[in-house]
Amino acid sequence: MQNPYELLKNTKKVILAYSGGLDTSVLVTWLKEQGVAEVICVAGNVGQISDPEALEEKALKTGASKFYCPDLAEEFLDDYVFPTLQAGAKYENVYLLGTASARPVIAKSLVEIARKENTDVIVHGCTGKGNDQVRFELTINALAPEMKVVAPWRFWDIKGRSQEIDYAEAHNIPLEFSRDEDYSMDENLWHLSHEGLDLEDPANAADLDKILHWITPPEKAPDQAEIVEIEFVQGKPVGLNGQKMSSVELVAKLNDLGSKYGIGIDDIVESRLVGMKSRGVYENPAGSILYFAHQKLESITVEADTLHFKLSIAHKYAELVYYGKWENTLRRSLAAFVAETQKFVTGTVKVKLYKGSMQPAGLSSPYSLFDESYATFEQDDVFDHADADGFIRLFGLSSKIQAMLQKEKNDS
Repeated sequence: MQNPYELLKNTKKVILAYSGGLDTSVLVTWLKEQGVAEVICVAGNVGQISDPEALEEKALKTGASKFYCPDLAEEFLDDYVFPTLQAGAKYENVYLLGTASARPVIAKSLVEIARKENTDVIVHGCTGKGNDQVRFELTINALAPEMKVVAPWRFWDIKGRSQEIDYAEAHNIPLEFSRDEDYSMDENLWHLSHEGLDLEDPANAADLDKILHWITPPEKAPDQAEIVEIEFVQGKPVGLNGQKMSSVELVAKLNDLGSKYGIGIDDIVESRLVGMKSRGVYENPAGSILYFAHQKLESITVEADTLHFKLSIAHKYAELVYYGKWENTLRRSLAAFVAETQKFVTGTVKVKLYKGSMQPAGLSSPYSLFDESYATFEQDDVFDHADADGFIRLFGLSSKIQAMLQKEKNDS
């Protein structure tokens, strides 16, 4: 790609991935200084924007010529989050991929609006150290290889958060936080993440009273437990406590319930794809409950070979999502396999919530593979224990032959 300063100087119109935070608030003004005539801000709403009109006003005041706020929440959950849930995918076996799952749907929206506005330049405010730059750009490249992506953090003179704040203050760009009081946060319907400040040292215990915005610390949660019943159809959550719900409504209600009982706090040191370790505290109330319930339902509806193989690919699925490879052929292929495994993952799961913990409180499915007449430890008429003798002889035959031959070699 040509020199980014020259590109911006010769570009009349750009699409800016806009959040209204420090980076993107600064970028509107900075892009205008580089000679861009029109900066069109796009704030993809995946559940984090409570007041689109206020955000639009802020964008226009800082120099944007137009503002879009597409409602992506339902698409985000149905087409990105729930397939990842069905896969049982957790990055490094913990992270529920809240930010990683949101980036491809936002990038898709950026491409759609760029084409609508007849421009081929998209700008984002991701730093060169983060994962999101990769997630945005890989998706944009896959969906629209003709698009040019500009990431000012890789070449401008601003070298850190403090200098950004200096720039904002010098240009009268309003900030809604102080220099040293706010964590870096990312919020959507699926999660809320916190990074920076004292969390940058893993030796520091997270001050949950200071950090948490959604979740009640477990020790302050109610002393009485509550049981929630979740209904799944083909691996997708569709109802709560006997009431059918849209994905957005269901996740919102589970976020409230989980938060009340201290569910879903993850304090993680993770391996960023750019090479360094990163520590963050994540709030995942609905996600934690749904992963727990889905896994329990699979335990009675998915036969052993399929379940075990599915568990073996969950890590790879999570890695692909984390690395921004949502449009990758392997991710799509794994998703097709996962969809096949979910055909009979239908039923209800009761989960007991209590002070940061979850316990199963009952599973039922019309496709349950659990048969009490076979599983019982009491006397039964359907299982002949004598059959185990021949089964074990054949199942262990290869091991026995190997041991016999090796012993002969060692003895000779």
